[in-house]
Amino acid sequence: MATLRGMDLPLPPSSLSGRVAIVTGATSGVGAATAAALAGAGAHVVYAVRDVAKGLADPGRQAAEAARPGSTEVRRLDLADLASIRAFAQDLTGPIDLLINNAGVSSSTRRQTRDGFELQMGTNHLGHFALTNLLLPRIRGRVVSLASQAERAGRLDLADLNGERGEYREHRVYNATKLANLLFTAELQRRLSASGSPVLAMAAHPGLVASGMTGELTGAAGLAVRLLAQSPEDGALPVLYAATADLPGNSFTGPRHLWHMRGGAQLIARSKKARDPELATRLWELSERLTGTTFPVVPAT
Repeated sequence: MATLRGMDLPLPPSSLSGRVAIVTGATSGVGAATAAALAGAGAHVVYAVRDVAKGLADPGRQAAEAARPGSTEVRRLDLADLASIRAFAQDLTGPIDLLINNAGVSSSTRRQTRDGFELQMGTNHLGHFALTNLLLPRIRGRVVSLASQAERAGRLDLADLNGERGEYREHRVYNATKLANLLFTAELQRRLSASGSPVLAMAAHPGLVASGMTGELTGAAGLAVRLLAQSPEDGALPVLYAATADLPGNSFTGPRHLWHMRGGAQLIARSKKARDPELATRLWELSERLTGTTFPVVPAT
């Protein structure tokens, strides 16, 4: 296991033997690197992806499967469709040690999920919110949600969570979803602790990573990515740290260097908004109404 001093290297082989992990969006970027590292450490990793054929053909998954000591499987999950989320949760059996809420989208135009939610909020927050609540009775380890320091620029209007009023701006909505991820983590941990559950809720910021999403940036932002972005494998380190280190619940991890944008992993701070318990509770209650899912009675085992 990693120590409180942080993490600079992938997990050692066999350190997660016998564990079961689910990684959403595991066929690219940080998700693919995280899933491969978990499988390489001996875990059985469920690749929860929208495109099963792409998951089966993913070279990273195939390499992780061939290398052992872990194993992998691919299951369909569309976080922009509540029916798909319910089907995924219903089809899974057995205990789960790690749920890595990694998948995320960013859209330059206003789009909707199958259930009518704004696509970014519906996928990045509401989809993972529903998935987590549906799987919680079988989770016995940790829930790690990918957030971002972009949350510092985030604003949440709970009276207009879908952003139907005013002009649509991609980064403004994305920042709001990352703030929602941290508020979700805080409220989930509060509820877990209150119920006596040993499950921990954590959040991780992967830093500035060269990925399909950041590769589409242009101008100054695109130049910064080309000059400063780290690999998905390095971006996975804060996620692996949150998933395996001896840390308290509701920890927020991120890179060590360049204003927490690259290099290794350690605990990092979050904004005052992300530490607002009243806002976290109100967001949770609204998310329950929108998704039709609620916090289950989690056994303290």
